[in-house]
Amino acid sequence: MKLLSRFAIVVLAVMASWANAWADDIKSENFNPITTGVTSLSITPDARGASMGDLGAATDPDVNSQFWNPSKYAFSYSNAGVSLSYTPWLRKIVNDIFLANVSGYMKLGSGDNQAVSASLRYFSLGEVATSDYGGEAMSTINPFEMSVDLGYSRKLSEKFSMGVALRYIYSDLGYGGDANNNDQTKGASAFAADISGYYTTFPVIGRNECQWSVGFNISNIGSKVSYNSGNDPAFLPTNLRLGTAFTFPLADYHNLTLSVDANKLLVPAKPRQANYLTEDGAYDYEAYTDALQNWKDKSSISGIFDSFHDAPGGASEELKEITYSIGAEYSYNQQFFLRGGYFHEDKTKGNRQYFGFGAGFSMNVIRLDASYMVATAQQSPLDQTLRFTVSFDMDGIKNLFGRN
Repeated sequence: MKLLSRFAIVVLAVMASWANAWADDIKSENFNPITTGVTSLSITPDARGASMGDLGAATDPDVNSQFWNPSKYAFSYSNAGVSLSYTPWLRKIVNDIFLANVSGYMKLGSGDNQAVSASLRYFSLGEVATSDYGGEAMSTINPFEMSVDLGYSRKLSEKFSMGVALRYIYSDLGYGGDANNNDQTKGASAFAADISGYYTTFPVIGRNECQWSVGFNISNIGSKVSYNSGNDPAFLPTNLRLGTAFTFPLADYHNLTLSVDANKLLVPAKPRQANYLTEDGAYDYEAYTDALQNWKDKSSISGIFDSFHDAPGGASEELKEITYSIGAEYSYNQQFFLRGGYFHEDKTKGNRQYFGFGAGFSMNVIRLDASYMVATAQQSPLDQTLRFTVSFDMDGIKNLFGRN
């Protein structure tokens, strides 16, 4: 199969962000991140969530809740909204890789207790030059990954809602070749679903009415994606997200929200040769090969359950697979926002550690948000990542034109 130079650049860029982890652990082969297909599904699309360290399971509903927790739409204050987000990706390495996202929702009925939602993600790897085995230029291609989903959420009580989302995924990372080339790469398709829940209440502490929320989202439950004519199946990035948020007033029109999210990929760890070392210091390659084949043959549903107990190091290794986000959002009159947060991943599972900062400004019709990422690891390709989101309140647009 012909290799694409852009893919090599991207892979090396991600490897660079893991360099600090490798320095200490490569010799003992402890470095073992969870591998999945269609990794772009895990990239945060909107500026608000990114600026708080990539969280949003229990924050106030907004137009981009489809990614974080679709069940929040049932508690949305507006009847409808649409948002557009744009993220230049790995901008320190290349300048034409990006993620674009469109999200929207609409309330149903007169009871203000249900909503439908949808989103479209498009991840482009830019323009890639292809060549033959002799290094001769052939053509240019535009590999990409995309997904489109539809969601439904409903209040089951005054304080609790649940939601579901159905998703179609397409990953086209290769090209067809010419008529005489039998070694062709085809795009891979998959279907997935999300299940989510959101609970919110308003306790009175002292003389102040506060808000406390809890949310969860199990996302990308679905089939595998099959690359290379089915010879290289890959798990989708099925993920369990749990979060909580607490909002309290600082003064009139001034509120502060503190939030925490925890994530775990519900994907089994890929077997390592280091776990098949015999007493005489040699590797049991037959046992390792069998384990690797069993991992490839494992269904995605079995992989979800096995992901909780398949780590070679036991419970301590399972805990390392959990990523944490902590963030804060200050708002003035729900018109001006300042945000900050931190994301942490264990160094043996990827070593992504970075701070997020951002701001937002809201009017009756439009809201603008921006975020900026600062990685803690030197020479990380994720450093200085920018995100921009513009959201439109459809109720505000109706009022602007005098329609009831």
